[in-house]
Amino acid sequence: MKGVPFIITTPVQNRVVVTATNLLVEAQGVTVGMPAADAKAIVPDLVVIDEIPGQAAKLIKALGEWCIRYSPLVAADLPDGLILDVSGCAHLWGGERAYLKEIVTRLISKGYDVRGAMADTAGTAWAIARFGKIKPIIGPGMQTDALLTLPPAALRLEPAILERLQKLGFYTIKSFMGIGRSVLRRRFGQELLLRIDQALGNENEPLQLLHPVEPYTERLPCLEPIRTATAIEIAIKTLLENLCRRLQSEGMGMRTAILKGYRVDGRIIQAAIGTSKATHHTGHLFKLFELKIATLAPGLGIELFTLEAPKVEEVEPEQEALWSPEGCSLEDSSLTELLDKLANKIGAGNIHRYLPQERYWPEQSIKPALSVKDKPATTWRTGRPRPSLLLNRPEKIEVTFRLPDYPPMLFIYKGEVHHINKADGPERIEREWWADQGLHRDYYMIEDNEGRRYWLFRLGHYTDVESAWYLHGYFA
Repeated sequence: MKGVPFIITTPVQNRVVVTATNLLVEAQGVTVGMPAADAKAIVPDLVVIDEIPGQAAKLIKALGEWCIRYSPLVAADLPDGLILDVSGCAHLWGGERAYLKEIVTRLISKGYDVRGAMADTAGTAWAIARFGKIKPIIGPGMQTDALLTLPPAALRLEPAILERLQKLGFYTIKSFMGIGRSVLRRRFGQELLLRIDQALGNENEPLQLLHPVEPYTERLPCLEPIRTATAIEIAIKTLLENLCRRLQSEGMGMRTAILKGYRVDGRIIQAAIGTSKATHHTGHLFKLFELKIATLAPGLGIELFTLEAPKVEEVEPEQEALWSPEGCSLEDSSLTELLDKLANKIGAGNIHRYLPQERYWPEQSIKPALSVKDKPATTWRTGRPRPSLLLNRPEKIEVTFRLPDYPPMLFIYKGEVHHINKADGPERIEREWWADQGLHRDYYMIEDNEGRRYWLFRLGHYTDVESAWYLHGYFA
C-alpha cells in the first residue's frame, strides 16, 4: 500500500484506537493510541485496517529469518524490531558502514520504514535506532556519550517508570545518570538500573534467537548472486573444507549436515545428507552433496550459503569389523561410503542391515542393526539353506497332497496355481519351549514347473486339527 495513508486499529474497551500508522499518516498528526474516529477526521481519505492478532509477530519473525543472511544470530524485538549480533560479520560486506547500509537499503526497497544502528550493546543500538539524531554507528566504548542526550524512553523502560521520571523533570538520560545507584533504586526500582547497565555493557543481555546456531556451522557470503551448478559446487567444497578442518582438529566427524542457500528473492533452499558413521572426509561428503545439487533451485541467485552439522560424533579408526561372520576387518571405508551414497540417493529408510539373534522361528532369528558399528552377539546359522527373501509374516496357502506327510503336489498362492516338480525336506523347527507352547513347523524347499523356488512349511503334524500350509520365503 505504498503511497496510501493507512492505520491499523484494534478495539480497546468501548472504543477503537490506532495501533500502527505509516509515515504519510504520522506527518498529518495521527499517532498511535489515538481514537480511530479522530484519525479519520484528520485524514479524510484514510484507509483503516483491522489488526489481526499475532500478525505483527509473524511478520517480525519472517523478516528475522530473512536477515539470517547477514548474521546467524537474529532475535525478534517485538512489536517492531530486530536485534542482530553482527560480531565478525561486517567485514564480509566491506565494513560496518557498508554493512548497515546494505541491510537498511534492502529492507526499504521491500517497502518497510527502517532505521538501524550499530553499537557494542543491544540496548545502545536500540536507543540510537529509535531516538538518535547522530551517526548510527557508535564506536567501541562510546555508549555513555551516545546515550546522554536521549530521552529516558531510549532505555526501554516501563510506562510507569517513564511517567515518574517525567514528573520529576528528568527529560534526558544525562539528567539522572550521575545520581547514586541506591537513590535511583529506591525511587524507580531495579529495572532502571538493569536497563542502564545493559545499555552500557555492564550487564549481559541474552538474546532469544529465532534459530539457535549449531556449534558446528560455516557461512559463505557471495560477492555476486550465484546461479550456476559449478558455482554451487565450489561453494559446497569451500564450506566442507573449512568445517572438516575444524572437525578433524577436534577428533570429530559429522553424521548429518544441512546446506542452506539464501536466495535474492528471500527464499531459503536446502539439502541434507547423512552418514552411517562419523566422518570428516571432505571428498566423500562432497560426493553426497553432489547428488543433491540438481534439486537446488537458485532462482535469481543465492547470496549466502551456510553449512550446519547438527549431529557430530567422535571419529573412530578407519579399520572396523562390520558384519563379516569371521570378524575380518575392512581396510578402508569404501563400504560405508557406498552405503552413504545409496542412503542419500534412495533414502536411508530403504537400506537395512540385520544381525542374528538366538531364536528358533526364522522371522524372529534376525534383528535390525542400528548402525554399521553394531556387532552380532551370536553367529549366523549356515548349516541349512535359507531363502534370499524372507516374508515378515508367513502367508497361508492352499495345497494338494501326494501323501499326507510328504510335500504337496501343488499349491495355490494369491489365485495362482504352482505345480511342484522338486522338493527337499522336511526341516523341522520347533518352538522355543521356554517362550511359548504350540505346534512345530516342517519346512520344504520346493521348485515349481517354471523353475521358481519357494520355502513352504506345514504348521504341526498332518493329523493335527490346526495343521495348515504357509509360504515363508523365496529363493533366488
